[in-house]
Amino acid sequence: MNQGGLRGFTLDDLIDCYRLGIFPMSDSRDDNRVFLVDPPERGIIPLDGLRLSRRLARTVRSDRFEVRIDSAFDATLEACASPRPGHAETWISHGIQALCGRLFAKGLAHSVETWRAGELVGGLYGIALGAAFFGESMFSRERDASKVALVHLAARLVSGGFKLLDTQFLTSHLASLGAIEITRAEYRSRLADALTVNGDFFAMPPQTGGAAALQEISQAS
Repeated sequence: MNQGGLRGFTLDDLIDCYRLGIFPMSDSRDDNRVFLVDPPERGIIPLDGLRLSRRLARTVRSDRFEVRIDSAFDATLEACASPRPGHAETWISHGIQALCGRLFAKGLAHSVETWRAGELVGGLYGIALGAAFFGESMFSRERDASKVALVHLAARLVSGGFKLLDTQFLTSHLASLGAIEITRAEYRSRLADALTVNGDFFAMPPQTGGAAALQEISQAS
């Protein structure tokens, strides 16, 4: 883990880090430093291996949540950075958030959001380079809201010819959805392969419903 100041850490530096398989974190919301993380084991979700319970599949198919793409990127990132039970601090500092906002302006960062009754209730955001998607963080204010966003993200990546969905670390929550852990060497090999291809994040229409998203995933399995 290396350390550097955000003041000297540019947008190009950030993009280069992702291309090398390294990702930034901070110690707290107000931390003005960035730590570059290169873990020996890396979490990924194989795009042909997403695992859904019957209950979650029913929730996705029911379209209980309205799923939107890139309609509230800043609000999604802000929600991801907010304190939550068991996590008083966040790794998403104001500096990292600002850089991600600039990536979004360049079309390299995206949010998948779940809405209900006009309220943003869950979602995720990440960075897309080539045919690799680096999932950064997710949040949920209602049961399954972030899981539904993840299902729609996976469907979108399959539809757009993406090869890699990076989750950084493996958690029990992600493992329940099919995430696995691979070595740094294997990850870098997969990343290098994914960066040779240009994925299309918008190959699937923004208003795609749950049934169509599930169909995309099933075709990849």
